[in-house]
Amino acid sequence: MAKRNEATRGRLSREAIIVSAVALADAEGLDAVTIRRLAQEHGVTPMAMYWHFNDKDSLLDGLAEHLIEAVQLPEPGDAPWDQELREILDAFLAAIRPHPALAGLAMRRILAAESGLLIAERVLGLLRRGGFAPAQAAEVGTFLICSIITLAVADAVPGPPPTGEEREQALRDKRARLESLPPGRYPNVIAAAPALVVCRDEDDYFSLNLDLLVGGLHGLRRG
Repeated sequence: MAKRNEATRGRLSREAIIVSAVALADAEGLDAVTIRRLAQEHGVTPMAMYWHFNDKDSLLDGLAEHLIEAVQLPEPGDAPWDQELREILDAFLAAIRPHPALAGLAMRRILAAESGLLIAERVLGLLRRGGFAPAQAAEVGTFLICSIITLAVADAVPGPPPTGEEREQALRDKRARLESLPPGRYPNVIAAAPALVVCRDEDDYFSLNLDLLVGGLHGLRRG
């Protein structure tokens, strides 16, 4: 039995478990990510998993750090503070956007993992350059990171046009319901119904939101 346990541990690695957990969350959602399920995926007993993660919380921390480490921060340069800040937020969004089921985990390790601290330091430094006092920079920086995470996880932002007949029918029903509202009371909702149901262009949508977040900072600056 001891030799079998040694062989089991040899086949496993922390990185292999993380990769499997990410794929499972992408396919089935975060609730599907359990120690037992991952053990089944790797053909080992749950006890073998605990050599790499003490419990589910430590696994979630590992997933959060995996997302944050994927952020490809731009090199510091001579660009205006707001432009550089937007580039960092864009890089953060690019890393978590492919994994909406996991994106909400990122906040738990921003100030704990080294990779998260590097992001925080850059964001706070740019906000200080922009004229924000330390306390306000902390508040604004937290809001910006939370907003990017919300963008990545929001159900209100549809992906590519649906392929499943059930989802297509649900979208058709939703659009028909909005377009059947009383026009005298909801003229703007009716006019916007197609865009409210299906996002016309996801990239444009996210770019617009980044512009709104960063552009709105100019009216807030206080020394």
